[in-house]
Amino acid sequence: MCPLLGSEHVDAGIRILVSREFLKAVENKVLLQRPTLRVDAAKVNPLCDSVLVIADHSIFPSVRGILKEDFCLSVEIKPKGGFLPTSDFIDEENAVKKRITRFKMHQALKLHDGVISKISKYDPLDLFSGSKDGVQNAIKCLFLTPQNNFRVFLNGSLIFGGMDGGAAECVSYTVDQAFQDGIKRVIVAKDGMHSKYFLELVTETVMKSGLLNQLLEVQKLDSIDIEGAIHAYYDFVSLPCMVCRKKGENKFSGRYSSIHSMSKDEKLKLVRNYLISATGKDLSMMISFRPRKSMDVESPHRSVLLKEINQTFDYKASFIDLDMKPLKKMEYYYELDQQIVSCYVQMVKDDEAIQNGVVGIDGSLNSYIAKWK
Repeated sequence: MCPLLGSEHVDAGIRILVSREFLKAVENKVLLQRPTLRVDAAKVNPLCDSVLVIADHSIFPSVRGILKEDFCLSVEIKPKGGFLPTSDFIDEENAVKKRITRFKMHQALKLHDGVISKISKYDPLDLFSGSKDGVQNAIKCLFLTPQNNFRVFLNGSLIFGGMDGGAAECVSYTVDQAFQDGIKRVIVAKDGMHSKYFLELVTETVMKSGLLNQLLEVQKLDSIDIEGAIHAYYDFVSLPCMVCRKKGENKFSGRYSSIHSMSKDEKLKLVRNYLISATGKDLSMMISFRPRKSMDVESPHRSVLLKEINQTFDYKASFIDLDMKPLKKMEYYYELDQQIVSCYVQMVKDDEAIQNGVVGIDGSLNSYIAKWK
């Protein structure tokens, strides 16, 4: 990912040798901190003999402990997919994918499964729009319904946002106070205005950094969508194409014949680009800020000026969570994609049925639609 996203924003890490005892100790500590829903999502492999050490990007390298003159404020954003697919391999019954973002449709499935209790109003297309108004609206919506897509840290400690999909939907007084107290240490403003200027600071920096332009190019490496890539996958791993079989298609004369007729190297490229793109759609951006103490002192970091309060901040921006998506999960990605679309389409049908008076409004369905709106 380093050549694609830029070495300035990607930490390649340092490889070090470790013992099995060390890995088991790490796993035990991590398990205690992971949200319940993600305990089994990833496990430490105790058979590994080495690990990558990655820097803590929620702080500046110069920060040492909690010092009054050393406060660092960081925001972690999960941008998600920033474009609508146009692939000809998307089934007509799934054409909604060309009009509605994957993020919005996935919210419907998460709501249905009880992972979240309220739909986020965040639209990734706003964040990637290149328009300041669009970016500003995206940041505001992420702030209002953070879920696990928007977190804020003070000197490396979480002060806003959740650790799973639903934990931060309604910000508690305690967390809210921690956030308010934290940003006051970094942003100089009148009481009641710190949150407003913090969101403006994030907006200005996202616009200035150009991170999203690079990221969008990586995401667009997926040119045929999972509905096309899955066919290349089956051929590459020398397995019968289960999608063609299910649809009753002939591999070499049906609508997917152009993929099945490709060389193995071409199929590998399609699958590889899909997996790289999937990584780009699931990573996080970490942007850290600290007040610039003096404009006369040269800083190795870029800076951003918040004109409304005439305050300058050093900032650094990094991409994190860059683990490549595994080839063996291609079938899972396809099935999840189909499930997401199916749930969203059904939700829209239920909504229309209620509005047209075709379906009686029972408590559960009415509640479901209300949460969507």
